[in-house]
Amino acid sequence: MMRERGGTMPNHKVRQGECIESIAMRYGMFWQSIWDDPKNINLKAKRSDSNVLMPDDTVYVREKALKWVDGATESKHRFRRKGVPSKLRIRLMNDDEPCVKTRCVLIIDGLAIEKETDSDGWLIVPIPPDARQGDLFVGESEEEHHLQLGCMDPPDEISGLQSRLNNLGFPCGDAEGVLGPGTVAALRNFQRKHDLHLTGKPDKATVDKLVSEHEC
Repeated sequence: MMRERGGTMPNHKVRQGECIESIAMRYGMFWQSIWDDPKNINLKAKRSDSNVLMPDDTVYVREKALKWVDGATESKHRFRRKGVPSKLRIRLMNDDEPCVKTRCVLIIDGLAIEKETDSDGWLIVPIPPDARQGDLFVGESEEEHHLQLGCMDPPDEISGLQSRLNNLGFPCGDAEGVLGPGTVAALRNFQRKHDLHLTGKPDKATVDKLVSEHEC
């Protein structure tokens, strides 16, 4: 946090793995109150998805305002905090075909959640906004996948493109942010599959298609 005039200046510097929802949880606020704040308009224009931020992005977090609610005394009242939990969305595919009604077990923070994929192969599970890792076991054979949650950079960054290419089955090595030969080859393979111009470059049509296919 930065300090100004002896007080706290509400600017939060994003760390790897953070998103607006996890930042909002940290400060005890509703995520849209932060994301839609006029002082975050430049960040909002730069990062179109509130769940995909870049380390060192700066988020303005205003001070919380008290809210008064009328209620009868000597009675129990229930309040529900907005924005919790978040949702994890993963689509399971096998040779370009969705894995339909496939049994999955997701373990996050020691809690096991068992659920089937839907008719399009999507697994949608509520998770804590600040979850960082998880383990996914797929099918009767319980094929294991370790998940790094919140670690994907925005699609307008080379590292973000590399993560999405890897996830979609176009391997290009580590998401290190360098447009090397491996990434160029992966981009060309992706472009070839989707009938795009074979430039090997992250042009707008390619990035838009990559985001569409990856669903983020």
